[in-house]
Amino acid sequence: MGLDLDYPDGQTPLDEDEKEGLLITTITTRGELDEFEQLGVEKAIEWTMKRKLGLQQILTEDFAKELHKRMFGDIWKWAGQFRTSNKSLGVDKNQIRTEVKKLFDDCRYWIDHKVFAEDEIAVRFSHRIVTIHPFSNGNGRHSRLIADILVSHGFGRPPFSWGSINLTAQGAARSAYLKALREADDNDYQSLVVFARQ
Repeated sequence: MGLDLDYPDGQTPLDEDEKEGLLITTITTRGELDEFEQLGVEKAIEWTMKRKLGLQQILTEDFAKELHKRMFGDIWKWAGQFRTSNKSLGVDKNQIRTEVKKLFDDCRYWIDHKVFAEDEIAVRFSHRIVTIHPFSNGNGRHSRLIADILVSHGFGRPPFSWGSINLTAQGAARSAYLKALREADDNDYQSLVVFARQ
């Protein structure tokens, strides 16, 4: 029995090679996968809480990959590695490393020159990294957690609440989040900043 997944609005399907990277072979449904992945996210949050992380450390490819591996390394063989296939979302697989570096450089500039308020910097960072879509799975959760780390460890502010609900499940909060992301796609970040602090 293989992994049979349905994909809610906004989630990118895994290809068959990526599905073969599943480390827990008893997982067969989206619900089971979500539960295991949520446990991984909670372990990653715990890991970050035990560390003092500065902006120079957070804004690196190595940290982004390490965080993804901490979140999903118990579930997926390819956790912490940039994707090797193209998706309907995100940049071409060959442009991931370049686009991630540009994002980190831009974020440092925003911070150094106080281009945006701190919450908006973190939200813009989250939106841009999810738009790049560097990983095969977990990009939304990774983008929100790395934004939380940026805002809390980097800026000394409380982490975001992101609507205080599981955004992987269908519902009003996920719909509001996806609507705010679409507005951000048009360079309007107001709704996403408000949603992040709800």
